[in-house]
Amino acid sequence: MKIDRHFAHFAWGTLIYNLAVVLWGAFVRATGSGAGCGSHWPLCNGEVLPRAAQVETLIEFTHRITSGLALLFVIILFIWAFRLVPAGHILRLGASLALFFIITESLVGAALVRFEWVAGNVSMGRVVSMAVHLVNTFLLLASLALTAWWASGGERVRLRGQGRALAGIAIGFAGILILGVTGAITALGDTIFPASSLGEAIQQDFSPTSHFLIQLRIWHPVTAVVVGFYLAFVGSMLARLRGQIIVKRMAVGLGVLFVIQLLAGFVNVILLVPVPMQIIHLLLADAVWITFILLSAAALGEPADAPAFEVQTSQSAHLSAPTSS
Repeated sequence: MKIDRHFAHFAWGTLIYNLAVVLWGAFVRATGSGAGCGSHWPLCNGEVLPRAAQVETLIEFTHRITSGLALLFVIILFIWAFRLVPAGHILRLGASLALFFIITESLVGAALVRFEWVAGNVSMGRVVSMAVHLVNTFLLLASLALTAWWASGGERVRLRGQGRALAGIAIGFAGILILGVTGAITALGDTIFPASSLGEAIQQDFSPTSHFLIQLRIWHPVTAVVVGFYLAFVGSMLARLRGQIIVKRMAVGLGVLFVIQLLAGFVNVILLVPVPMQIIHLLLADAVWITFILLSAAALGEPADAPAFEVQTSQSAHLSAPTSS
């Protein structure tokens, strides 16, 4: 079934816009502006439009406005998808998941504000909420990416009979989420406990008297290296198992993006995590995640019994074989 190209463009645009909102949310955290509207939600300091606002208030209020627009765009995407395709179409599933996760995204954001898990709060509640927020954000981006992919002609994902491909993707899926959670916790520790020099930062990491957020920082680069090697393995495996050129290109792109992300993470540490580098690092992390999701969709959209190139070869041989009289 051919999908309206305008819907596909809108789906991709909604994904890009939500990605920008996620990055602005990271800017809110990195600048310590999470309490810019106090503990009020959805109002800002008890007002619809904050007056005589400080910089932190403007940053947080802007995030709320852009988040509200993101919700509106996803609602439009959802309604459009249900009007465009019949019941049972995969687009309805993608749009429904996107709507669900952007609603839960809003609820998690509201909880952060209402429980005051913002600014300098270092409670376990904030750590857990950061992890939940990160996972929900990734699932939202995945839902939007899949909706746009299917709207652009991507095949419906088939899970049955996928064997090694599905198992490898599932482990990679979990690995990236774990890496993202460690990254979110590390970023929180860097924001609340900034170091004045690289030597001081390393000393803090290994000091038994350091706050647990600082002691957890060492696990993020270790996890990144392990997950990076695994994603390279999965990408090469999917490229071998599936014959589509798009799968091979995405596998290469995933590897390149992850190498760039690792380099950006190294620079981030050397420069003592300046805000611009934190945003770039998160952008690369989101790009890796979205590329992995699209690679998985392309690979699992292939026939479960044989790679595409084998199917094509078999069909060609059948057509060229002489028929007996």
